[in-house]
Amino acid sequence: MQQQYQDTVRRSASSTRRFGKVKRNGVIALAVTATAAVLVSAPSASAGTGPSYRGGSVVTDVTTEATFDYAAGEIPENITANPDGTVTLSMLGSCAVCERTHGPQLMRITPSGQRTVLATGQVGEAISGNTRGSDGTVYYSVWAPGNADRNGVYKLLADGTPQRIAALPADSGPNGLAIDAAGRTLYIADSLKGTIWSVPVSGGSVTPWLTDAALAPVPTEALPIGANGLRFHNGALWATNFNKGTLLRIPVTGAGAAGPIRQVTGGLPNIDDISFLTPRSDVVFAAQNGSSSNNGPDRVVVIYPNGTYKPVLTSADGLASPSATAVRGDRLYITDGGVPEPHDAKLQTARINFPALLAGAAH
Repeated sequence: MQQQYQDTVRRSASSTRRFGKVKRNGVIALAVTATAAVLVSAPSASAGTGPSYRGGSVVTDVTTEATFDYAAGEIPENITANPDGTVTLSMLGSCAVCERTHGPQLMRITPSGQRTVLATGQVGEAISGNTRGSDGTVYYSVWAPGNADRNGVYKLLADGTPQRIAALPADSGPNGLAIDAAGRTLYIADSLKGTIWSVPVSGGSVTPWLTDAALAPVPTEALPIGANGLRFHNGALWATNFNKGTLLRIPVTGAGAAGPIRQVTGGLPNIDDISFLTPRSDVVFAAQNGSSSNNGPDRVVVIYPNGTYKPVLTSADGLASPSATAVRGDRLYITDGGVPEPHDAKLQTARINFPALLAGAAH
């Protein structure tokens, strides 16, 4: 990865504020030039990728930035793009799905490719979600099936020591993490119980913030996973349901309670983790991890605020069990778990083509 985004960003024109600001190759660039009206118009959900879409591709310049040893448990699951240009990756290690014999890891990778293992779990558990507080504190989920002494959410102390701040029941499945805008509350997606838990970022007893059928897994699926990806964005929690193929928006009231769930979109089997174009924009990049359970395609899709979507990357672009996306400036990051043979576990990056993105929104 290159060292990027060193210059300051100027504010976009008022008609572009929903998309926010980006920096490219150390120079200032406007993210978009469309009005708010364009952002809510219906794009074509059938637009393709690859050569037939060349010149108008929403995502371009796909490259492999890092490769991993799948057999050693280096199976990337989640990603956080940090302000200094580094990325933090959750590695599954040994888990029920991947059936490895190695402990999971939390790893940081610099733009030059240097790798640092921040935390290591035990064989038989997975490090699933991770996120970063506004003060730089790193939080991560440890999914330790049947082990109440290990299951839950951890943070790294200033000296790098892991500390469990939220203990979850042994039969829960902690996955995606999100922190509210105030930086006080941590939310945890439970992939098994159809629940989003909350806990103070300083730690303490967890509270079932919301339990709902819309968050629950489908028990007849080969891989019964419900609530998966989780992001706090524009006053709401946004959650994916892996089995049901849905993206949900859950407002957070002034009192901190859950408002009524709204389904933003559906029809995306094995939707995994998501990211937003900018902190102000409701445009979403979502990973569809189809090959993890042979239930749907391997794709990255862009989802517009009105719920319409289209694929921007597919297996033709090298996707192999894509599990998460992250956006920083005009750079899109994708983690590939490499579940199917030849187990091509890796980190990919690409460029976001803002004019093409808006052209799709205008259809």
